[in-house]
Amino acid sequence: MSFTVLIPARLASSRLPGKVLLPIAGLPMIERVRRAALASGAARVVVAADDAEILATVRAHGGEAVQTDARHSCGSERLAEAVEILGLGEEEIVVNLQGDEPQMPASLLQSVAAALAADPQLSVATAAVPLRNWADLCDPHAVKVVLDAAGHALYFSRAPIPWDRDRYPLAADAVLAPGRHWRHLGLYAYRAGFLRDYARWPRSPLEELESLEQLRILERGLPIRVCCAEIEAPIGVDTPGDLARVRAIFSHHEECSA
Repeated sequence: MSFTVLIPARLASSRLPGKVLLPIAGLPMIERVRRAALASGAARVVVAADDAEILATVRAHGGEAVQTDARHSCGSERLAEAVEILGLGEEEIVVNLQGDEPQMPASLLQSVAAALAADPQLSVATAAVPLRNWADLCDPHAVKVVLDAAGHALYFSRAPIPWDRDRYPLAADAVLAPGRHWRHLGLYAYRAGFLRDYARWPRSPLEELESLEQLRILERGLPIRVCCAEIEAPIGVDTPGDLARVRAIFSHHEECSA
């Protein structure tokens, strides 16, 4: 199985400006993410950035990067431009790893790519992990996904879904019953040709309402395969608190391997 990892990265961030260039245990975050992608065994790893400083940082560490337009509304649109720049074939598998996910396990990148490799009719796959507590279920920053019997997404939402009518709401520290609730991770695999199509579609009503780019796909009636993994959610870096936790984890790993 061969696949390319594309990492969309932008300098602007409302909650943590310039976060992809902030250091984590001696390396810029974008380089930590690039190394996580390389660990997956991808044939190629490319950063798709909107700023020359990001490009220079990636290249200074020996990585490949392409400049994309700063006006894209989401990461998938940025990747569609990168696909054109790189001249990828229609059926090539592209894994979208966000530029603020330095802890994403290599096994999950392999899983979403493998889902497309195993099913020629499938154009999109993504990943999810269990939601284990009531606080996360109610957190709008933790995106929830509900699945059908075949493992395809029925809906994604920032709201607490599915809603157990007879039990909810629960106490703030309550533990959820296993197997019912899934947290969506911002990790996707696409066919390159599908990304080209996606970028031509207008933003959809539900996408606008929930601010979730994957709803543009569901509103078109297209399936998204969800690869579920029984692991803890990796920490994405959205806030200064997230950054502090990730820095502590990487610093501990560096000390243990020294």
